[in-house]
Amino acid sequence: MEDNRLFCVYKPPFISSNRYLSEIKRRYGVKKAGFSGTLDPFAQGVLVVAFGQYTKLFRFLKKSPKVYKATLFLGLKSPSLDIEKKCGIQETAPLSTKAIMKLFESLKGEIEYPPPNYSAKKIAGQRAYALARKDVDFELEPIVSTIYDLKLLYYTHPFITFEISISEGGYVRSIADIIAKRLGTFGALSYLERVSEGEFRYDDEKALNPLKYLDLEENFYLGDKNDLILGKKISINQIKCKKNGKYFINLGTILSIISIKDDKVNYILNGVKLC
Repeated sequence: MEDNRLFCVYKPPFISSNRYLSEIKRRYGVKKAGFSGTLDPFAQGVLVVAFGQYTKLFRFLKKSPKVYKATLFLGLKSPSLDIEKKCGIQETAPLSTKAIMKLFESLKGEIEYPPPNYSAKKIAGQRAYALARKDVDFELEPIVSTIYDLKLLYYTHPFITFEISISEGGYVRSIADIIAKRLGTFGALSYLERVSEGEFRYDDEKALNPLKYLDLEENFYLGDKNDLILGKKISINQIKCKKNGKYFINLGTILSIISIKDDKVNYILNGVKLC
């Protein structure tokens, strides 16, 4: 099995992303592996996985927007805003489909909201979910997400199933909570599936060419490629495009990522072997 690999797996529900990654590592017989974009344990769907040196590329990949399918269970009480911590169900009045669709339209664009208390956000070095489990009172700083699209798939009371396209770092559980509250009721997610993560979709765990998924422009080195392989200092005159920015340089078997600012060239990442 090749050391470096980039691909998508489909995480099943009711298993943590870390635990599922351990299963993937055992299946492929690798030691160094990582994933991008943690999925809640109860959620399922696309998880971007990398082996070896490709784990260094996560921050440069096209991973936004993220598309999810979700079901909001109206009347479901849960401090975690999903079925994992459900603590009761209360009957709620049926809603107007037209009202739901109107609300969905109004939510498109930037939205500010607090992340769920049961999240991996840190407070004084501790994970929020760990504090929440201990019933510690705390408040998380609001975040801003962009909802690119939000459409109703079907509504059969008390279940509202929708598809949402949201920027990286967004919390669908919190958006579902906002939806319920603005409809004058409450609820929590009973289903969550990540359909895609930017350019990434599940395709039987086929190996992907990372160059096709880099969220960077390609640049070209005009000197001896061994200079890059050896990590030697680069002059701006040796670079084809001299504009400020971040770029990747493909040397065939080696990938370099550089930054250019005020005619100075610096390595961000160098020597990643391409398979």
